[in-house]
Amino acid sequence: MIKGDIVVRGGTVVTDSWSGPATVVISGDRISGVLDGAAEVDAARTVDATGMLVLPGGVDAHCHVGLPLGAYTTRDTFSSATIGALAGGTTTIVDFAIPGPGEDPLAVLRRRLAEAETSRCDYAMHGCISSPDGSIPATVHAFAEAGVRTVKLFTTYRDLLMVDLPTVRQVMTALSDVDGLTYVHAEANDLVEEAQREAERAGRIGASGHAGTRPVAAEERAVADVLGAAEHTGAPVYFVHQSTPGAVDLVVAARQRGVRAFSESCPHYLTLAADRYADPAAERWVCCPPLRDRSTVDELDRRLEMGFVDTVGSDHCCYDSVQKAEHADDVRQMPNGMPGVETRLPVVFDRFVASGRISAERFVALTAAMPARLNGLYPRKGTIAPGSDADLVVFDPAATRVVTAGALHMQTDYSPYEGREVTGWPVTVLSRGRVVVDRGAVRDPGPVGEFVAAGPITAGG
Repeated sequence: MIKGDIVVRGGTVVTDSWSGPATVVISGDRISGVLDGAAEVDAARTVDATGMLVLPGGVDAHCHVGLPLGAYTTRDTFSSATIGALAGGTTTIVDFAIPGPGEDPLAVLRRRLAEAETSRCDYAMHGCISSPDGSIPATVHAFAEAGVRTVKLFTTYRDLLMVDLPTVRQVMTALSDVDGLTYVHAEANDLVEEAQREAERAGRIGASGHAGTRPVAAEERAVADVLGAAEHTGAPVYFVHQSTPGAVDLVVAARQRGVRAFSESCPHYLTLAADRYADPAAERWVCCPPLRDRSTVDELDRRLEMGFVDTVGSDHCCYDSVQKAEHADDVRQMPNGMPGVETRLPVVFDRFVASGRISAERFVALTAAMPARLNGLYPRKGTIAPGSDADLVVFDPAATRVVTAGALHMQTDYSPYEGREVTGWPVTVLSRGRVVVDRGAVRDPGPVGEFVAAGPITAGG
């Protein structure tokens, strides 16, 4: 008889490459076996997954926890954000070490890693470079030695984070030397600033006019420019939070030319539309890029359905309604972003799997396997296999729930999906063999999350 500490039986195990009835055996913090459903296992605890999907723990490669940016800092801490992540079925987050003006990127990374020691789930980190100088190669190599092989760059936010194309090429080249990957927030800043000036002249610079202040053309031109840099250097590139089908199409066309390029989108760009800016509390949906019109959302969804979107990250940015409303009359001053780490899996499952648009295997690829691969965390994270971490989500594909901020665990008083009914919700969650959500009840495991160092990232996953 096979022995283990926990056995998960009766469910349909799903990875990005297969699914079927199976029994998962956990010994310590690792998966020790994926067996035929009839296998006999001697374990201290049995988790009954009958009628459920058994998924790898989600990997959210786009989280901003306790983010200080400009005049505002998001309301959450690594403790509270990762409780929310676990409640929503995400067992690994990847956060950002974003320097302020004049700060040393490596010092910021050390500070962020120290702050993350209160995490309840495992975590990795992206570096960030926000100013050009001769130390970029040395900085990138130091990042890699510290277990960080992804570096985020911004083509917008002048005088705060924006870098130029020569800097983009320099970072790409340096990351290629360490088997890393460049992450890019792509918006052409000159077009953004021009649109914002026009909006101010027209009296549309408040939250209700946000969609017009960061136009589609700004995103798509910046994507094209960065793809040119990737093609020139031969380096891989990953675009965060793509919000338009045109941006995704540019990446697809570049891949056909041999460029190693990847598209991430987010639940809010795949479900919510710019009509939210007609709401009296329009500021709650201000994010960058902005929500797009419904026809654009529908076309972006089709790109995901066709397999052209590689990952879905939350872009979790947990401001509260008071922070969002303080400068609702001027989107240039108000904080941009929305809370979402906890609702990522249910919202995407409801939109695409429950509706029959994609398979459960594809859902796992988008939310766990590909984020793990493109951050150097696979196969420790993102799959269900012997030797992988025992990060599992017993997910009820038929459960319905109305999203309300009061029932969530994130440190904010609103959700962008408030009142939305979704089908599919985590029932039981295990994080490295610990049961942290038990039949819907969240159990705080304490600060047990570990930093997961990134291994070499092989382009293409």
